[in-house]
Amino acid sequence: MKLFVGLGNAGRDYAKHRHNVGFMAIEKIADHHNFGSWKDRFQGEVSDGRLEGERILLLKPQTYMNESGRSVASAARYLKIAPEDVIVFYDEIDLAAGKLKVKVGGGNAGHNGLRSITQHFGNDYQRIRIGVGHPGNKEQVANYVLSNFAKTDLVWLEPMLEEIAKAAPLLANDQSDRFMSNVVRALQPETPKKRSVTAKTAASKGKSSPANAPAKTDAKGDKSNDAKPTASPLAEGLKSWFSKGSKDGDT
Repeated sequence: MKLFVGLGNAGRDYAKHRHNVGFMAIEKIADHHNFGSWKDRFQGEVSDGRLEGERILLLKPQTYMNESGRSVASAARYLKIAPEDVIVFYDEIDLAAGKLKVKVGGGNAGHNGLRSITQHFGNDYQRIRIGVGHPGNKEQVANYVLSNFAKTDLVWLEPMLEEIAKAAPLLANDQSDRFMSNVVRALQPETPKKRSVTAKTAASKGKSSPANAPAKTDAKGDKSNDAKPTASPLAEGLKSWFSKGSKDGDT
């Protein structure tokens, strides 16, 4: 069994904040894989389901970000889930918006939700770092993460959440490297395919079939696809004879 944790703050006022992208990620997983309805448990909201045969509990702590560790520790200890089977999705200001990284352990980089989990449960859990970008000034960080995503962010945010949900079964199978590479690859913009050299050469030569050959132009400037046939001497003689006979009959 594994515990997928999304970090965020409870309440409608925080729902679209950058700080709540962890909530958004596991909500998308729940929807994409038809998990059960959300229920109140472990000082949070939980949803139960399976990915590739592995039982997964999704958890959204409702303790507010700074006390997320109390909820995570309560769930993990009751269900006897080891730290390496706890996967936390959260916002990362030290990654450019739209970037994704996966790591185990390490520092908390000033993230109060991670700091609380480390304090109450330990530091050896897996982390899915979802880049939201940095405001450029340390004093602006709190206001930045506690603000809604900008409309321009939706260009990358919605596709990323969708790809995270699609690739989530790889996390259930302990394939975090493949999870990250699959998401990153899926989000790369497609480059137009180059035309082959053969196709370019054929196009440049502009070969035409006989049926499409350019029309010939006669002395009068009229275009025709075929030259006018030349009459044989016998045909000319017969034509003259019949013409003469016709004139005689009319006289």
